[in-house]
Amino acid sequence: MESVAPVVDTRIKSVLIATDLSKTSDKPLRHALAIAHHYGAKLYLGHVVYSLGYTMAGTEAVQLAAEAAARDMEQFRDELIQNGSLKDLQYECIVRQGEPWRQLQSIIQEKRIDLVVTGTHGRHALGKVLLGSVAEQIFRGADCRVLTVGPCALQDSPLEKTRPFRCFLFATDFGRASLRALPDAVAFANQFGVKLILLHVAPAIPIPESFHWSRTSNDVRGLRVDAQEAALKTFEDITRNTVFSIRPEFQVKFGITGVTILQVAHNAGADLIVMGLNRTRHTDSFSHLPGTIAYQVVCAARCPVLTIRS
Repeated sequence: MESVAPVVDTRIKSVLIATDLSKTSDKPLRHALAIAHHYGAKLYLGHVVYSLGYTMAGTEAVQLAAEAAARDMEQFRDELIQNGSLKDLQYECIVRQGEPWRQLQSIIQEKRIDLVVTGTHGRHALGKVLLGSVAEQIFRGADCRVLTVGPCALQDSPLEKTRPFRCFLFATDFGRASLRALPDAVAFANQFGVKLILLHVAPAIPIPESFHWSRTSNDVRGLRVDAQEAALKTFEDITRNTVFSIRPEFQVKFGITGVTILQVAHNAGADLIVMGLNRTRHTDSFSHLPGTIAYQVVCAARCPVLTIRS
C-alpha cells in the first residue's frame, strides 16, 4: 500500500452556511462564522424554500413563500449585523426556491465554495426514511469539504479560543476514499498544532477467508492479535512519508464501527472527526437509508464532523 504524503492547501476562501433560518441553525452558524473570521473567508448565507407544497397550492402561494423567505433572510442578516457577527466579513445572502440539495449544489458550483457548514436534526429510522436528510445529501454529494455540526455537538467552536484544541480524530477503513481524506486530516492537525488520532475499527471477530468455526476461543483471540498487528503495520505504511507536527496516535479497536468511532472521539475529547466518503451518483437514495455510518456519527458526535468525498 502506498504511503500518503500531505500536500493539501488548507486555506478556505469561501464558506457556505446552509440554514433554514430557525434556532436549530444557530449552532452550525456559530461554527461557520468562526471559520470565516479565522480564514478571512467570504461567508455565504444560503436558504432554500422547498417549494413543492407551495407549487401544489398554486402560483400565488409560491410567490408569497418567496417574498416571506426574502423578508426572513433580511431580518436574519440584520440581526447578525446588529450583534457584530458579520463585522469585518465579506458576506452574501442567497435565497433560492426548489429542492434543497439541488439548489445548494448549484450555489456550491456557482460561488466556488471551499467549505459547506450544515446542521442536521438527527432524524433516525422511520423519520429519516420518510423525510430524508438534506445534511447527508450535502456531504454525500458536495465536491468540496463539508463540516456537519450535529445536535449533540458543543455550541462553541474551538476557533473561538474559549479553550485550547485537544485532538483531531481520523477514522479510516483503509479504503481508497478514506485514504484520500488522510492528507486533509494531517494538514489541518498540523495547521492547528494538535495531535491526530488515527483510528481503525475492525469487526468484533475479524474472520479471514481461511477461518473454520471448529477453532477454539484461543484461536479467535489470536485472530484479533493478527488483525491488530496488520492494521498497525498499515498505519505505518500509509504515514511513512508523512510529516506530523505532533506525534500521532494509532488506535485499532474492535466492534461496531459508528459506535466505536463515537466512543473513541468522546474519550479523547476530540474537537474534530475527519472521515472520507465514497463518491456516489445515488445521493438521494443514501439520504433515506437509516443506518449509514457517516450519518450515525454526525448525528451523535459531540464535535463537528469534516467529511471529504473521494
